[in-house]
Amino acid sequence: MNHRHRKVLHALFAHPVSGNIDFKDVEHVLTELGAEIDNRSGARIGVSLNGHTVAVHHAQKSLPTEEVQQIRKFLETCGIDPADYPV
Repeated sequence: MNHRHRKVLHALFAHPVSGNIDFKDVEHVLTELGAEIDNRSGARIGVSLNGHTVAVHHAQKSLPTEEVQQIRKFLETCGIDPADYPV
């Protein structure tokens, strides 16, 4: 995982919740973590990682804070800890 991916991962877990994270960057981080991403109906994508699955709205640019919280919770349930990926 390169430096940019690690920065995005840490931004997902930052407090307060960031509202300025590009969706494409999040997609790349999820792919680097080994997630399988598939397109679903409408503007949604499915993300599968470590036996867990979540459906996320495909934002055009920045993710809303609710989506950031949903992805953060998903990563926590998958056992992903940003401390394992130092910046």
